[in-house]
Amino acid sequence: MRIPSFATLLTLIFISTIFSSCVKKKEVSEPATWAERLGFPAGKKVIILHADDAGMCEEANIATAQLLENNEIQSAAVMLPCPNAEEFIQWAIDHPDSDVGLHLTLTSEWKTHRWGPVSDPALVPGLIDPEGMLWPTVPEVLMNATVEEIEIEIRAQIDRSIALGYQPGHIDTHMGTLYSHPDYVKVFYKLAEEYQIPANAIDLSDSTVVEFLRNAGYPIDDQIIGLADEYSLPKLDFITWVPFGETYEEKVEDFMTLIRSFSPGLTEIVFHPSVETENLKTITNSWQQRVWEVKMFSDPDLIKFFEEEGIIFTNWIEIMSRFSEL
Repeated sequence: MRIPSFATLLTLIFISTIFSSCVKKKEVSEPATWAERLGFPAGKKVIILHADDAGMCEEANIATAQLLENNEIQSAAVMLPCPNAEEFIQWAIDHPDSDVGLHLTLTSEWKTHRWGPVSDPALVPGLIDPEGMLWPTVPEVLMNATVEEIEIEIRAQIDRSIALGYQPGHIDTHMGTLYSHPDYVKVFYKLAEEYQIPANAIDLSDSTVVEFLRNAGYPIDDQIIGLADEYSLPKLDFITWVPFGETYEEKVEDFMTLIRSFSPGLTEIVFHPSVETENLKTITNSWQQRVWEVKMFSDPDLIKFFEEEGIIFTNWIEIMSRFSEL
């Protein structure tokens, strides 16, 4: 039998070491989802039930506070330019364990219930419509506002909250405006990192998530995908909305079907709760959906469904706590 030379033995040892190293790297590869990266159990659906539009009106404030106080939802965000925003900021100050962020607002979509910018109007003329309010639609913002004006206004909203004594737990975007152009996304993520306030950024490495968002009307291109990849704070694996229902029963059933369809990972589900009043009915024709969205999250059947599905709930406070330990 031929005895291998010393050089051959060294070569074999080198190859063996490289192979072993590759196997170990594969074994400790990055977790598949952000939920797993943050230390949640593998294979679990981790959900944030998130109420938008706090501050828009008293009806939204009452509903959102009720849901948070009863631990029926995990998160909410305030529209700071709106008439009832400061009272909800005070509620958040009085309830420091609640996860309340800012619903950064660049549009004013209702016909009779409207608002202007937080910043000096002279600094953001492209954000203002002929009535002196924010534009009603996202396309009008895109056609008229510069990225500099966008940054001035969303920075002013964050600074206003801080000046009122409240550090927002997160930031997101009303009507998806800050996801409507790559330059807006860049500013959105830039301020999130500057203030160390997490944005509702979405991991866009999954093509099915990108396709879902495109089908929902968001112009997700390679530049936006690259910005999401470079973003340094935690991200969601998925984001979606409570579905519309012709009846309350249909709405709840469709919502449960939606939950069943989720892949494991960290998902934020957005909705817009309000208590029913005659005033709410004058503001928005979506009032019935908003009223049902208060009722459904205290519905014993839905709560039982969450338990049977093994859903884990979280919020941005816990997410940032876990992220800081990585």
